[in-house]
Formats: sequence, C-alpha cells, structure tokens
Amino acid sequence: MNLNRRTFIKTGSSAVAGVMLLPSLAGSCSSAVISENVKEYLDHFGVTPEILRKIVSVAMSRGGDYADLFFEHKISNALALQDGTVNRAFSNIDYGVGIRVLKGDQTGFAYSESVNEKSMSDAALMAANIASSGNSFSASPLTEKAPASFYELKKRWEDVSVGEKVPFLQMLNDRVFSLDSKVVKVSASINDETSRIMFYNSEGMLSWDYRPLVSMSVVCIMQKGSQIENSYSSRSFRTGFEWISESLVDELSAEVVNNTNLLFDAVKPRAGEMPVVMGAGGSGILLHEAIGHTFEADFNRKGTSIFSDKMGKKVAADFVNIIDDGTLLNNRGSLNIDDEGNEVQKTYLVKDGVLNSYIHDRISAAYYGVNPTGNGRRQDFRNMPLPRMRATYMEAGPFTREEIFNNIDYGVYVDQFSNGEVKIGAGDFTFFAKSGYLIEKGKLTQPIKDINIIGNGPQALADITMAADDYLIDNSTWSCGKDGQTVPVTCGLPSILVKKLTVGGTN
Repeated sequence: MNLNRRTFIKTGSSAVAGVMLLPSLAGSCSSAVISENVKEYLDHFGVTPEILRKIVSVAMSRGGDYADLFFEHKISNALALQDGTVNRAFSNIDYGVGIRVLKGDQTGFAYSESVNEKSMSDAALMAANIASSGNSFSASPLTEKAPASFYELKKRWEDVSVGEKVPFLQMLNDRVFSLDSKVVKVSASINDETSRIMFYNSEGMLSWDYRPLVSMSVVCIMQKGSQIENSYSSRSFRTGFEWISESLVDELSAEVVNNTNLLFDAVKPRAGEMPVVMGAGGSGILLHEAIGHTFEADFNRKGTSIFSDKMGKKVAADFVNIIDDGTLLNNRGSLNIDDEGNEVQKTYLVKDGVLNSYIHDRISAAYYGVNPTGNGRRQDFRNMPLPRMRATYMEAGPFTREEIFNNIDYGVYVDQFSNGEVKIGAGDFTFFAKSGYLIEKGKLTQPIKDINIIGNGPQALADITMAADDYLIDNSTWSCGKDGQTVPVTCGLPSILVKKLTVGGTN
C-alpha cells in the first residue's frame, strides 16, 4: 500500500514544510533472530533493524543522552445518524514517525509524515539539535520487548464494513423513540479506530502495540409542552466489532431516555457551601480533574503542583485509596505499552490516605530516581509524550450509600458531569453537573440540574469524610486535554461525601 503524504519536521514551536513523498510500506528484515511479531511491524512501516539503528545514531550524533522513534499508523472511522437516517460517514488515515532526543531534562523533537530513510534522518538531525557536542554513539543490538495483552477482540475494525454498523445505529434510533412519546430527536454515532504502534530507542529496545478503540453514543432530545430537555449516553472500550450488540443498544437507549426524563422535574438548589455526595462512576471526574492532574509528575518536578512537597505525607482519610491503572481489560484508558515503550501497571497514587506515587513518564522518573509508571502518553506521532492519566479511580470505602445520606441534613447528590477544569498550581476546580438530587434530612428528594460545583482539589481530598462500597468505573467517552494534546481516559469512584463544596444555584 502506498500513501501520499507531506513531510513535516517540527522542533519546539518552529516547523519546516518539506517535499511531497510516496513512502513504501513494503519492507524486508535482514535479521534472522527477530520474531514474527517484530517482522510484521518492521514490514508494515517499511524499515529494517539497520535503518532503525542508523536513524537513532543520527539522533544521538550531537551528544544526546537518549533518543527514541515512535511509529504510528492510525485508521479512524465515524458513522453518524441524524433525523432517523444514517447520513454521515468519515474515514481518516494518519501515518508517520516522531523522533525525540533527551539531553538532561531538555527535549528535542521532530516528526515526519514519511518513513523513508532520508526524511527520518532529516527529522532525527533536527531533534538532535537539543545537544551541541559531538558524540561517538554506538547503536545497541535490537532487543525485543513483547507488550502485555489487555485488549481482547475477535473481529478487528479494519475487517468491518460500513454496512455491518448501520443496522445498530438504526436500531438505537428506533429503540429510543419507542421508549417515550416525548422524544422528538435522536442523534447517534459509532466511532472506531485502530492504531499500529512501533517503538524503538537508543538502548536497542523495540516494542509494538495494536490498539483498537470504539465508542457508541446517543443524544436524546425530548419535549413536554414548551419545555425541551436533552441528555447524552455513551460507552467506549478497546475491543472489536463483537462488542456492538442489541443488549448494548438497549442499555444506551434506556439510560438516555431515563436521564432526559429526570430533567423535566429538576430544579436548582440554593447556592452556597454545603455537603456534596459524588455518585459512583462518572463523578470520578473529581479525581481526574481536581486531584489526578496535580499528581502528574511534570507539574511536581517543576514545583507548580500543590502536591510537589507532599510525597509520603497524609493527604486524605485512611480509607482513601486512589489508583491510576493501565491494566484494566478492554478499558478505554488501558495500554499494552505506554508511548515510551514502558510497561504499564496499576499505580497507587494515594495509599491508605498517604501520597504514594506521582504519575511518571521517562523524564520525571529519572528526575525522582524511580521507575516509570507507564504513563508516558501522546496524542499521536506529531507530539511528545507527557505524564498522563489512564484509568483513574478510587477504591471502595467502608460505608454504604444510605449511611452517607443519613449524615446529611441538606446537601446535593450529583452523578452526571459534562466537563470540568482545574488550575494546577492552586488546585482550584470547577465542574458542571448535568444532573443529581437534593438531599434533605437523609433522603434523596427533588431532581436538580445544570449546576456548578466549585472547590479546591487538595482541600476536597482532605474533606472526603465517607466513601461507600459501591465503586464503579464509568465507561463513557472520556477524553483528557493537556498541553494541546487529547488522549482517551477513564474515571471511576464509589459514592463519596465531601463535607463542604461551593454549589452554584439560586439565592
């Protein structure tokens, strides 16, 4: 297969456009000792072990401490339904290599949308400019590092036709309309992608990954008299076509209709500081935005996170255990290897209320003298890896939901969020809660909607006074943005009580 691409080389904020090239994806392997898995990926990207060593040698030629190559071939498809008909489809192919050179804690980076030897050498030389002295680098022998296997799939997305997906979107549309006469409009979509990743570094380590990702989502608009409400439901996993089923359609349609219906009777609570119960599942956005980002090691290494001096110190109640996990089977946030070729793992960020670990990439791990945690992630080959979350959640606590509610005279319960953001330095955050309930004298009463929840991450973490035994991962289409890069993530939480947050409402 030949793909017509433009070479593009970038270092820092500067960029130089190159010539039009036609890279060949047909390659050969001269080494007799490499495995069939490695040969498959070398052939796919049209390179040999000798070419890899040459490019790394160029990247290291000016005195870099370390260099790596990140090859990527991504195929993305989108299919959408609107006004009762599947009427939009989109496909995209992305292909290229990112080349990174490290010198101390400084990074040189360039990429090319062609993987012929000349284009890669030009990009490698550009990235090498982070260093200035000559270097007699000798390339190491190639060493294979087989990835883990956290994605189970039977039918790959590249083997699925558009015609096989269409009936499920039509079924979802029809099912939503059949559940309630107030439904006036439905929008639905299926998005799938497959990425082939190959990673090679100056230490001679070569690894690879085949990454599927699929999401199915639906928006429901309902009308009751002059009142119009809408809600959204989605699921996303790293798996194959076999995941899309009639039972999934039933689950999404029932959830979106029920969530939309609740909004017709919803009110806004009174504004002010009050106890807030974060519902199990999607409320894990609290961990992700308000707490997780402040645990990312680049912010702590630079002293901009409020947790930069709190390693090994008590930051929460004894029952609080917060985890960032890349090993959950078929999870949207899981990886077989991270984008620096590191093994992924289950990392306790907070263990028994004590700050136990930051979220590390290669640079921060070297700075702190620890092993990488498998959190070096990038949006694509055009971007450098950063410490990023994967699936971030809190383990179950020792209480029940009823025990939590019984401790509240007046407060709010929130369970669906549409977005959130945090200021890393101070840890201040804002979330927009789509729906929830008032809590009055220990009971859930009136539905509420469209409220802001405002607080401070470290203080909210310290103010978690109860956690229930109903831990839940929310498998919706969560994505995380940082430094202009977006990656798929997941979040989860048991029901927790934060004794005091600011709730936007009516006076």
